[in-house]
Amino acid sequence: MKHLQLHNDIRQIPLLARFIETISREEKLDENLTMTLNLALEEAVANVMLYAYPKGTDGLVDIDAVIGRRALRFIVTDCGKAFDPTSTPEADTLSPAENRQVGGLGIHLVRTIMDEVRYERRDGKNILTMIKNI
Repeated sequence: MKHLQLHNDIRQIPLLARFIETISREEKLDENLTMTLNLALEEAVANVMLYAYPKGTDGLVDIDAVIGRRALRFIVTDCGKAFDPTSTPEADTLSPAENRQVGGLGIHLVRTIMDEVRYERRDGKNILTMIKNI
């Protein structure tokens, strides 16, 4: 298991990329998988950083990576306001951009990249678990 803790400051996103790259290098994952994992994790963590905590409030985002033989499990935890991204409806990717509702593309991207995405609220914390089979 590997752990990374970030403040809800979007300028810390490069630390997340290094975290994922380190895991990928150690597990000998291919470059395409590394890039897609980085994209999904960056989207999930950036949303927490931007929306979980009241503006001007310092908060933490914890990222745990559990590395198994057949899957990578990433668990993103924060103490911000309750929000279940998995409850958002599927994004409309077929209509022209000008006719689409704003939002929802981030979780669509996460759902597309990861094999399983689930959310729970426990002990005042948002816990987003994302699993990628390898």
